[in-house]
Amino acid sequence: MKFIQYYLDCLSHASYLIADEESKRAVVVDPQRDVSEYLRDAEELGLKIELVIETHFHADFLSGHLELAEAAGATIVYSSVAEPEFDYMGVDDGQTYALGGPDGVTLKFLHTPGHTPESMSIVVYEHGGDEVPYGVMTGDTLFIGDVGRPDLLASIGFSRDELADMLYDSLHNKLMPLPDATRVYPAHGAGSACGKNLSTELWSTMGDQKEWNYALRAADKPTFMAMVTEGQPPAPSYFVYDAILNRKDRELLDETKMPQAMTYQQALDAVAGGAILVDGRGPDEFAQGHLRGAVNIGLEGRYAEFAGSVVKPDVDIVLMTDDGQELEGKNRLARIGFDNVIGYLAEPEKVMFTHIDQVEVASRLSAKQFGERAADVSGLQIVDVRNPGEAAAGMIPGAVNIPVGQLPDRIGELDANAPTVVYCAGGYRSSVAASLLRNRGFGDVSDILGGYNAWDEVTQKS
Repeated sequence: MKFIQYYLDCLSHASYLIADEESKRAVVVDPQRDVSEYLRDAEELGLKIELVIETHFHADFLSGHLELAEAAGATIVYSSVAEPEFDYMGVDDGQTYALGGPDGVTLKFLHTPGHTPESMSIVVYEHGGDEVPYGVMTGDTLFIGDVGRPDLLASIGFSRDELADMLYDSLHNKLMPLPDATRVYPAHGAGSACGKNLSTELWSTMGDQKEWNYALRAADKPTFMAMVTEGQPPAPSYFVYDAILNRKDRELLDETKMPQAMTYQQALDAVAGGAILVDGRGPDEFAQGHLRGAVNIGLEGRYAEFAGSVVKPDVDIVLMTDDGQELEGKNRLARIGFDNVIGYLAEPEKVMFTHIDQVEVASRLSAKQFGERAADVSGLQIVDVRNPGEAAAGMIPGAVNIPVGQLPDRIGELDANAPTVVYCAGGYRSSVAASLLRNRGFGDVSDILGGYNAWDEVTQKS
């Protein structure tokens, strides 16, 4: 058997290629939208990808099932209770699929609803007659250290509690009975908003999860339901958009196609017409000089996730990146279905030099400088843009907690005329939030270098 795990750090997303090395038949599970890596590996290994299997309708990224099916001539597979708006093969609970002969690689599909109604897991047997599976790809049903949250798509026909009830049954009746040696391969890792306690480990075993996973150790179903429905991080606003779009037939991504180069005047006209200029440089470089009104979402961070948190899906985007990163910026936004990149600003350094009157610097305060400003400035507005779970562990006195993903919809809770300081844990999210506030007309906005951690360290020493 050939078993490859792919991990996309910026979305905490895991996908898989499984093949029978004798028959050369392969499947890909939960692919990202830019699918060239799977195609390249299959070609190098002499494999034929015949199935593209989705564990559920994903909410945190736009899956590449349509792109991969088109490129490889493969069939798309979902649970038989799913109802996508394109051609697919539905598989029943307990159905098997052989990639080789009787002793070859065999897949078994288990319906495991709870995270979503149509969620399923795929058990992998290296040899058809094996009693102990090689592993199980659990999608968002079971993570390493956590389980899938049941509230993301507490949607049409199902409440959060109904999904949590299903999730408990799926875990206890379908997954936990698997042998302890069965490897667990989830669709996400630490950093994903699909759970609250995801491990940095990319795989585990069923035995270890039964021993250490807090949700699997719950005493009973009511306890489990209470545990998995409380304290979840706020979902980025694009999640509902992606969950719906993943059901639909849509245009395919051409990951080789460059966005259009735009002059400064073209970019200016686009912004005047409602587009947003997204500056993909790092927070420090952005602070040293950026075009007025630009929103800073650094490519080195969780770029697509935070773009999807502060930019609406129907808003046109003009990219500004370092030279050579324009295609990367476009494709990473496409991973969440944001195909509305209308171009990129050509020669940005030259533009900023030529239009120096349109260039601003951003105020970034050290923890010590923040302390001095807090003491000297009356009516200072302090905004904590971390998630509620982070804020619960400690906040700067007087701060209001508005997670960055909620900021666009809650911006009216803040006074645009008040001097404002924004902070997160380290400085990436605060730069996103501070630049968004400036874009929305806030005149005096700073963020804290090193975020809460730096402030806490200084406070402890004083």
